[in-house]
Amino acid sequence: MKKLLKNGFIRLGLVVVVVGGAVAYWLMPPIAKVESAEIGDGVKVKFKTNGTQIEQFQNQSWNPYFAKGVNMGAAVPGHFPGELEISKDDYMRWFEMIQEMGANVIRVYTVLKPEFYEALVRYNAKHRDNPLFFIQGVWSPEEQLIEGQNAFDPKVKQKFEKEIQEAVEAVYGNIDLEAEEHSGKASGSYVFNAGPYLMSWIVGTEWDPVMVVKTNKNNPDVADYKGEHFQSQPGASPFEKWLAEMVDITAVTEAEHGWQHPIAFSNWVTTDPLEHPGEPLVAEDMVSVDPTHIAAVDWDAGYFASYHVYPYYPDFFTFDKSFQTMKNDKGEADSYKTYLHKLKEYHDEMPIMITEFGVPASQGIAHTGMLGRDQGGHDDKEQGEMDADMFRQIHQEGYSGAILFTWQDEWFKKTWNTMHYDVPDRRAYWYNTLTNESHFGVLGMYPGKDDTIHIDGDASDWDKLDDGDKTKLELQSEGFNEIWATHDEGYLYLLVNFSESLEFSNHSIYLGFDTLKGGNRHAPQLQGKTLDEGLETLIELGDEDEGRMMIASNYDFHTRYYGHLSKILAFDPKELQDDSGLFKPWKLVVNYLLEHPDARFDHPFGDIDVGDLRRGTSNPQDPNYNSKAMWQVKGNKLEIRIPWMLLGFSDPSSLSAISYTDTGTKEFESVKVEGVRLVPWIVRNDTKEVIGLEGSGPYPVSKLPFYAWNRWEDVDVDYVERPKQSYYTMQKAMREVNQPVTE
Repeated sequence: MKKLLKNGFIRLGLVVVVVGGAVAYWLMPPIAKVESAEIGDGVKVKFKTNGTQIEQFQNQSWNPYFAKGVNMGAAVPGHFPGELEISKDDYMRWFEMIQEMGANVIRVYTVLKPEFYEALVRYNAKHRDNPLFFIQGVWSPEEQLIEGQNAFDPKVKQKFEKEIQEAVEAVYGNIDLEAEEHSGKASGSYVFNAGPYLMSWIVGTEWDPVMVVKTNKNNPDVADYKGEHFQSQPGASPFEKWLAEMVDITAVTEAEHGWQHPIAFSNWVTTDPLEHPGEPLVAEDMVSVDPTHIAAVDWDAGYFASYHVYPYYPDFFTFDKSFQTMKNDKGEADSYKTYLHKLKEYHDEMPIMITEFGVPASQGIAHTGMLGRDQGGHDDKEQGEMDADMFRQIHQEGYSGAILFTWQDEWFKKTWNTMHYDVPDRRAYWYNTLTNESHFGVLGMYPGKDDTIHIDGDASDWDKLDDGDKTKLELQSEGFNEIWATHDEGYLYLLVNFSESLEFSNHSIYLGFDTLKGGNRHAPQLQGKTLDEGLETLIELGDEDEGRMMIASNYDFHTRYYGHLSKILAFDPKELQDDSGLFKPWKLVVNYLLEHPDARFDHPFGDIDVGDLRRGTSNPQDPNYNSKAMWQVKGNKLEIRIPWMLLGFSDPSSLSAISYTDTGTKEFESVKVEGVRLVPWIVRNDTKEVIGLEGSGPYPVSKLPFYAWNRWEDVDVDYVERPKQSYYTMQKAMREVNQPVTE
């Protein structure tokens, strides 16, 4: 279930028009029609390459074109991409929002279900003077390529050729695709011809460098490819010759429909043709897949280069001084700008587009980048500022397009530094703000209570919750009048009413959490008090603006995985003893320890604290709104929301938490828990007096009630769809650009 928050361009509900013409409109496919040029034998062309530019036929002439757009995924919260749950109404609403943002193109990675193409045709039928175009991707058989390490394997080639042919036929509304169990592929009857609204094709996915190397090594005698429309150039590697054939098959198949569109293959920094001397990891600079080694020989629509370029990966963006030679508009040395310049300079005879770029707005961080352009750790506003800055740089360097990653947040995504801590087949059911990959979108997909509970210190929104949707925690503790709890797909929410107003200069607030047997029963933060049951995690609010989440050292996933299990992080074995008394910062790894022969030079292990809890307001209508705001205090009231994974949950939807068990492998065990116990106390900073935790003996945590909730499934998932602040920042940047920079 989703909620749409009102904006000037979002229309809630359906307008029912009871006229025969409208009924016919929805029953009969409208004809897709755009102004186009004709070449020999009546073949139509809307877009083509010309030197280093892409051009659009408009007003009876060819004009320079800059593709400004967004990538679009195939999932909404509660669902995985193979379920293809996005509706026609969703697409129609999104298309309007995307155009309102200033974009002129959408890029999709694979064949989507028929509703996408139908919605696009119907939408553009209403916007004939300003249609929204799309770039159709063709998904390569990644798993088979990586498993077999040989692109020339007949089964791989056959599968990829089939993907290409099906993609072309689906775009032109000329195929029935049967459902393939567990494939994640779209199926259905494709009858809407969206071909006239196509801007280009991008064939394939990001290429695994080891697979490319082995393909080249195992097929040294492959002849140059000379196809009907594309061929390999002298010096092409075996893998590039294989790619030339795949691009040619795309052209041959499309030609049967009387159209031509520009074609590219997907590429990324890892397999670009540049040298990265400061890149520590050998695999990130071991082989090139060079677009200049393929040429169009009889394809008037032409051929261009497409790259995914992010500012934080590979690591040379941060460490390679040879990519820090140019300054940006602020006068700062900028590796992203330098890289864009060098890449464009290399492709000096063909158009080039950046078809993925961006940073996520998330609590979690997976890589650090120059100028703070980290892979995560940003709020929605910071995300927009960085995305817009990169968009402008891409345009300034003379590229033919900049396609932002991505349109909508997708909860099902995994990230390399949190994937060991969650349950894979339930990722789509909850909002994990530590998994940055889920939060690249400019259309936010927030958890269900995002528009109900605003973290602002005002308790009135709690009063509006139904009695069954909140719980008063039955605990008696000095300093606390009452504590209420609720939850959603993203957070545990608490409303704490203190006995009196507190000043952070005089007091520190502690919120301890118990989910499992074990943890710390004593700690410096307890000021000599002890507990009869240990705490797994602890929040400290002792600063005016920041709080922090800490984790018991023997529960700490980070130390257990990278220290005890992987032997790459130094640690004191005493930290892993039960009741160590030590709470550690909640950290995620951002880069591995790299050593010869995997690395050109030694590269230290790196991690970062992600347990920071920002004070602020989560009310999007407030001028001081901050999407990362986790708590606020006003008077004697504290409102706080706590991300599930910071509490140790691997899947809150099934009440599953990471256990203490050492499995003997690099896999953590998840166990079902009863819920969460809250243990609150206050410390006077001057006297170190503890307020709460009454009694002289161990405080009876084991007697406290659990805050518990029911298991939820896909049909129970509730979410709020709302444009982020980054949407409006990108809107301003996109509307500034109408034409490419010409040389």
